Amino acid sequence: MAAIKSYDFILISGEPYADHPLSGIGLIARVLASQGWRVGVIGRPDWRRPDDFKRLGRPRLAFAVTSGSIDSLLRNYSPLKRARSRDPHSPYHSGIPDRAVIVYCNLIRHLFPGVPIIIGGVEASLRRLAHYDYWENRVRRSILLDSRADILVYGPGEKQILEIAQRLAEGKNWEGIPGTCVVSRKVPEGFILLPSFEEVKENIEAFVELQRRLTIWQGLAQPHGNLYVLQFPFPEYQPEFIDWVYSLPFSRNIPSDFPELKLAQFSIITHRGCIGRCSFCALSLHQGDRVVSRSEDSILEEVDRLSRHPEFKGIIDDLGGPTANMYGLDCSLPCDGSDCLNCRHLDRSHQRLINLLRRVRQRPGIKKVFVRSGIRFDLAMASPEYLEELINHHLSGWLKIAPEHISPQVLRLMNKPTYCLEEFKKLFERLNKGRKQYLKCYFMVAHPGTTMTEAKKLAEYLKKWRGQGPNPVEGVQIFTPTPMTRSTCMYYTGIDPVTGEKVYVPRSYAEKKEQKRMIFRE
Repeated sequence: MAAIKSYDFILISGEPYADHPLSGIGLIARVLASQGWRVGVIGRPDWRRPDDFKRLGRPRLAFAVTSGSIDSLLRNYSPLKRARSRDPHSPYHSGIPDRAVIVYCNLIRHLFPGVPIIIGGVEASLRRLAHYDYWENRVRRSILLDSRADILVYGPGEKQILEIAQRLAEGKNWEGIPGTCVVSRKVPEGFILLPSFEEVKENIEAFVELQRRLTIWQGLAQPHGNLYVLQFPFPEYQPEFIDWVYSLPFSRNIPSDFPELKLAQFSIITHRGCIGRCSFCALSLHQGDRVVSRSEDSILEEVDRLSRHPEFKGIIDDLGGPTANMYGLDCSLPCDGSDCLNCRHLDRSHQRLINLLRRVRQRPGIKKVFVRSGIRFDLAMASPEYLEELINHHLSGWLKIAPEHISPQVLRLMNKPTYCLEEFKKLFERLNKGRKQYLKCYFMVAHPGTTMTEAKKLAEYLKKWRGQGPNPVEGVQIFTPTPMTRSTCMYYTGIDPVTGEKVYVPRSYAEKKEQKRMIFRE
């Protein structure tokens, strides 16, 4: 944003600032600016130099703080808690501190006493209540208390930030804003009372009960001492609103110190939310377990704007979302959303998505439209026409899928399909015959329930697959317990919160490393 004498809001992020729809801080800045608010941004400040936080002075209304698109501890440490900066093979220096939201907020509190602080992004969103912290191996309290922030925005924050801005400007109380959390001395009527921080810290059964009650669709209250952390229900995001957000005039210019975003400079988001509810993923408690798709017209207008960008060469880097082939799977039927993938009302034809892909690749100035986001292969099996569209027009040599494992027991705990990988592989090979395009698969080891026996079965399966052609393995990750997920609850307690059954948990570094080594052992 252009420098001005004073700002209504100063946004601070652990990532560099980019005026791009895939940059969280860039998106929030653009949304605020579109409504006339004066916005300043400080990207990746040096927390060891307080003057970095004073560059733009004191905001009139508030600071808004995020660590960026990735939790700072995930960014700074490997799944085995090794500092990535000390990796002998590929040292990585993130430029942000551990627990960046807490560090940034406490510096602001010291430098600018009395200025309201808003926190958001993945790190804040998934630590909004008491949570198990893998890096300290203990239950920590809500990040609202440790950061001393005034309000927390969870999930995508466009609606929330606009409501917060309006209430701040009018001097109104900001309690009750959908999609936010605050600290209060009382519990609103109708809120679900969760086990307290003190209870879940000392009692694993209380922690399991906390996990069972987590939802974004109801008000939640969790005692912390004599205070309550209140979570107000998530706002309903409609296609028209998301269309408006992505219609804003982003320049898409990427700074040189943000190379990871440069790879997606000309990507387009088609939808939000995911109905998969994978146990190890917190997306359903962050972005939502319902799909909200943009209109075709909105996406085509964005394509046309890209074609006029001075750096655009006719290649759309990616057309997708959290799962590329969930575009168009919007549903407004009342239900608990626990088993959307098996719902008889789910339209598995992919027809809306097929029409979109065909219309986008026919737009003037478009040479190629890649789909580099992963797809749900169990959903794609229901539509050979969709797979043919992908294979014939939208792959860069590989189709990415995430089977995660082949053991039915492990897949059940992951809430992943326990069937059809072989069937999908055969279908892909039949449709892809004669082309040098392949499957790339993501697998996970050391997930709760994965004994050495299950790990060996996966290794043997992949060895056999490699003997038939190119290496199918794109990535093998060791399970990392992140806040709020069912899998993390299993890791910490040894209990599946859905069934109540005891679960084997590989905890030692030696076993975790051996499970990964087995995948690549000839």
